[in-house]
Parts: sequence; C-alpha cells; structure tokens
Amino acid sequence: MNDDTWKKDVAWLLTALLIVMILNYGLKFVMGTSSPLVIVISGSMEPVMYRGDVVLLRGVDPNDIHVGDVIVYNAPMYTYPIIHRVHAVKTVELGGKTEKCFVTWGDNNPAPDWGEYRLYPTPHGGLPCVPAYAVDAKAVMVFPKIGIIPLWIREHL
Repeated sequence: MNDDTWKKDVAWLLTALLIVMILNYGLKFVMGTSSPLVIVISGSMEPVMYRGDVVLLRGVDPNDIHVGDVIVYNAPMYTYPIIHRVHAVKTVELGGKTEKCFVTWGDNNPAPDWGEYRLYPTPHGGLPCVPAYAVDAKAVMVFPKIGIIPLWIREHL
C-alpha cells in the first residue's frame, strides 16, 4: 500500500465518521430525544419487536401517551432503558403533586413488569407504575434485525 492509498483510506474513514456523527446529532434534534435509535436486547416484546431489531424513537409529552403505545423508560435498577407497551394510564400522588404514570409490560410477558411496584421507591413502598418523568420516548418505527451485529459484539466481546 503506497502513501496516497493510505491517505485516501484515512480520509474516507474520517469522512464516513463525520457523516455518521452529523446524522446522529441531527436525528437527536429532529426526534427530540437523546437516544433516537435503540437496539432491542430481549425477547419481551415479541412478536412485535425481536432481539436485534432497531427501534426509532421520538421524544413524547406524557399527555400524548395512551394505552397501546410502546414507550422507553429508565428504571433505577437497570443500566439500560426498558421498552414496553402501556397497558394502563394512572394518576398518583408524588411529592405533593398529582402525576401521570403508566402500567407497562412486554407483549411476550405474562404480567406487568416484575418490579412494577418497586421500580420507583416512595415513602409508601413504591409507585404502582412508571412515572411520567422516567419516560424517555415513544416507539415510532421498527427496523428488523439491523442491530444484530452490534448486539452480538456487545454480548460476546
């Protein structure tokens, strides 16, 4: 490999990296969420979403979340976001204010999320649902299996 070929390869790689970064930041801005694309890592949402599927997300106002929507939320005991379907919308007292919260579970799970009543601790033992402040986004579109290689790398390397 001569010097010119090496320089062209590096320039191409840097250009591709720059394009990916610009698209990523643009997508974050357009979709209104810090994580507009997520890879499904479990089978809890089958048959709608499978491991390795990539899901496009958009930020959402809690008032625009309804039964049947698929939302992404953060739970204190996990290092990754949870993507599950809303089965009920409730209101609870939280910090002296009435807040919306969502009962969720995966389509492939037999019951609501196992830690449903303990996910968000309160002086009374925990909320019966996911509070609106923990919801990050709503699923918009699923791209089947395009995240299978990054998922494999994450799990095996």
